[in-house]
Amino acid sequence: MQIDIRRWKPGDEESLALNANNFNIWKNVRNRMPFPYTIDDARNWIGQNQYMDPVTHFAILVDGVAAGSVGFELKDDIYIKNAEVGYWLGEKYWGRGISTYALEWIVKYIFSEFDIHRIYATVFIDNLASRRVLEKAGFILEAIHQQAVFKEGKFIDECIYKMLKEEFHDPDASSGD
Repeated sequence: MQIDIRRWKPGDEESLALNANNFNIWKNVRNRMPFPYTIDDARNWIGQNQYMDPVTHFAILVDGVAAGSVGFELKDDIYIKNAEVGYWLGEKYWGRGISTYALEWIVKYIFSEFDIHRIYATVFIDNLASRRVLEKAGFILEAIHQQAVFKEGKFIDECIYKMLKEEFHDPDASSGD
């Protein structure tokens, strides 16, 4: 299995729509990701990301197919040294370490390319798989905000995971031995 991370590009629409159009993904992400997810939604997403500078959203490729997304938002005002990360992966690719790889990749990218001190992610409390991805990538549970999310007509607790720059350990760096 070959995993690559790159900018979204024309030609990714079909695989993006195929993988994103999944209720099991949508129920764990923000409502700005539409459901059902159509080919027009995929065209719009790819179009929005074509000329983004800096690039903040990337396709996760598995064996050359756009199977998911990883990205971040740079914060502003008093949160200017923060970035929020997010990711999703097509259900047929779950359980193979792909999301952990993508998250580790984006963390390294953020800390090396931007003046960021803290990266954080939010995840619904019952999304145990995503929480495990964050923990495997070195994120620490910082807080649980009770009933912070309203999705599908119900309140959900939200977990906040964080990593500070000094806590980051580049898995690709040599040990110096």
